[in-house]
Amino acid sequence: MNKHLLIIALASLSIPAFAQDSIWYKDDDPLKTQIYTLPKIPDGYREPNAPCGNVDLSKPITLAEVADTSLCNNPQTSEVWASARVQAAQLGIAKSAYLPSLNDNISTSLGISNPESSSRSNPTMNLSNSLVASYLLYDFGNRNANLENARQLLLSASASQSSTVQSVLLTATVAYYQVQANIAALDAAREAERASEESFKAADARYKAGVSTPADKLQAQTAFAQLTLTRITSEGNLQIAYGNLVNVMGLPANQKVVLIANTSNPPANILEDVNTLIEQASTRRPDLVASEAQVKAAQANIDASKAASKPTISVSMSNNLQDGSQLSSSNNSTLGLTVSIPLFAGYAPTYRIRAAEATADLRAAQRDRLRLQISLDVWSAYQSLRTALESVTATEILVTSAEQSYRVALGRYKAGVGNIIDTLNAQSALASANQQKIQAALNSNIARATLAQAMGALDNAMIQSLPNSTLSTN
Repeated sequence: MNKHLLIIALASLSIPAFAQDSIWYKDDDPLKTQIYTLPKIPDGYREPNAPCGNVDLSKPITLAEVADTSLCNNPQTSEVWASARVQAAQLGIAKSAYLPSLNDNISTSLGISNPESSSRSNPTMNLSNSLVASYLLYDFGNRNANLENARQLLLSASASQSSTVQSVLLTATVAYYQVQANIAALDAAREAERASEESFKAADARYKAGVSTPADKLQAQTAFAQLTLTRITSEGNLQIAYGNLVNVMGLPANQKVVLIANTSNPPANILEDVNTLIEQASTRRPDLVASEAQVKAAQANIDASKAASKPTISVSMSNNLQDGSQLSSSNNSTLGLTVSIPLFAGYAPTYRIRAAEATADLRAAQRDRLRLQISLDVWSAYQSLRTALESVTATEILVTSAEQSYRVALGRYKAGVGNIIDTLNAQSALASANQQKIQAALNSNIARATLAQAMGALDNAMIQSLPNSTLSTN
């Protein structure tokens, strides 16, 4: 047994430094690969040390609480986190190639002999124990290339995790503001229905007084019925928006939630020079970081494919113990050096190298395409935000003008100096102006979040700066 211990001791001398402190005891992560992975929700996307998803849904919730619940409960964050942990395990597999292998084979057999000179059988017991340790000394950089490939893929997985988190944040933000917009649209529809009912009552009163024709009453009644239908449709759209929101939050579609009614001050104008924004996005976008890592991983795979077709040098030690009741006992130890030289493998190594080189070209082209797409994303989001901010100002003027026009037209009609057509047109223009104002405010808030996501800057701080309502107070 002393020779067995000698083999184990010699094998341990070849263990790399990164594993010598943990390989001989049980550990969930002996090669320390999980330290390279991000937590399920990376820092900066939630309040530090806050309980995950601990939101009281019986009370009105804010945009920040919607975002937090979405990050904690949405299956996408769990899925991408699991993918990163899978890649961390692949890094461990690559690191394990630097460690020796140690195998112990034990066998026993029972033999029964029946010599002709004896009438009784004589059982014999044979025991064999073979302990083999082997270690790869040199492989022309194959292990190094595989390790670099695994590291870059893990970096890509971590960057993809951040990209997915930002995507979930954007989806939650859009769903939140869509609910707010539908609430405002329903309020506007109810107000338009109330105004239409007033016009209908005025027309009906004039008809009963004999100072207007039945056509006035019917036109006002038709407009009233149409706006009632619009209000019913708005109620349905609001419920659908609620379902989409709680679905993003990782909750059943029938979960009841109430959004906070208080409005916050509108955020400062974040428009800057678009060239600066595009330059910032090229260094901050996590999906571009992931793509760059994919390129480096593919380049490392080329080196690994080339090294795989070259010789390898290994050292091995073995100890073989045999003992039998009727056999002479033996205990043999060997030390060997093995050089493996690939001579011919049907041109497979050549095509593996070509495939690896083509994959590297593919990853580089994908990275370049993504870089162009990022510049377009930032440009489009920038222009959308600028348009939305200008539209908000324009629709405020439009609504003020439409309200005054409707009041004048209704007053003239009640006074008998106007006609029902002018009143209904002014009423329709007011309803349309209110809807445009709601849409402009919705577009403004979504454009802010979209621009932040296009720049790779949609995080907890950005969410906190966004207003809690579609229509912000002035």
